[in-house]
Amino acid sequence: MSDLYFPGIRNWILGSPPAEMAKGWLRKTLIGALSQGPIPGHVAFEMDGNRRYARSHKIETVEGHHHGFEALARVLEICYNCGVKVVTVYAFSLENFNRPKYEVDGLMQLAKVKLEQLMQHGELLDRYGASVRVLGRIDLLPPDVLEVVEQAIENTKGNTKCILNICFPYTSREEMTTAIKTTVEEYTTTPQPHSTPFSQSRITQKILSTQDKSKRTLASIEETPSSNLSDDDAVSTSTTLHSESSVPRAGDSEKVAIYPNAETITPETIDKHMYTADCPPLDIFVRTSGVERLSDFLLWQCHQDTHIFFLKCLWPEFNLRHFLPVLVEWQYRKKQNLRDERPRRRVKSA
Repeated sequence: MSDLYFPGIRNWILGSPPAEMAKGWLRKTLIGALSQGPIPGHVAFEMDGNRRYARSHKIETVEGHHHGFEALARVLEICYNCGVKVVTVYAFSLENFNRPKYEVDGLMQLAKVKLEQLMQHGELLDRYGASVRVLGRIDLLPPDVLEVVEQAIENTKGNTKCILNICFPYTSREEMTTAIKTTVEEYTTTPQPHSTPFSQSRITQKILSTQDKSKRTLASIEETPSSNLSDDDAVSTSTTLHSESSVPRAGDSEKVAIYPNAETITPETIDKHMYTADCPPLDIFVRTSGVERLSDFLLWQCHQDTHIFFLKCLWPEFNLRHFLPVLVEWQYRKKQNLRDERPRRRVKSA
């Protein structure tokens, strides 16, 4: 009998108002302590494990995604309380369109409902000044979902303290392809602002051609006796030497714009055209469910200083007790890197 009722009694105690107050106080204390150290500016979450959570709890798949959105709300509050400025989450992959239609439709409607709730009860975003940005092929979204997405972006555009990037629908390869396309478009359709409106190569070619023609004419004059020249020949020669028609003029030259040189394209050039162009560098990448791969998420943004964590917990289970070790380890690594850099600086200065 005790084994039967013990879980219920435990849950009742843990859910009682005093226990909730104690947990809230402990949470604030831990977050306050962590905030004293270095804080990541940009954290990304690959929210994996919703379907496995649903199977393990014997609930519908869409219900598992529902619990996943609840976990997202918890994570956002933790991150913004810690001082994180940008949170990027992988909500829906372009590859997910290959899933069964009922599941895709369910995910779309779930996203619509959650975004509507976020707008109706937007105290979380307003409290921390977070704006919503949806990254990806939003043109592929159903009209009713797209309408809610645009409303969420519009309603939070005045928030400037924090950013919530929702990748939906998204793949990193598609993002990089789009960035390259816009870079090529910029380099082929936007002339340099301070360049000459005339083709420099064409002007040079005309001047060289004129000089070569003048040299040939002078050579023919030297080879022909002056007595054999008629008045008409003299006039013709004089006209050839001093004709202004052979010298390029601004009014006659072909106006050709000078475009940026493709050799000047750098990683920073591509970075300016990524969806996350105005976001700080990615500090922490977290994927849940125990799967150790990036799955086409933020491949460009993961750089040499990005710390990647693969956690075994499923996303709906993710909470402060999972994020706390991640943040502590990141702070330790950050401080260790700073200690390692100090001797190098001393050697360089010496």
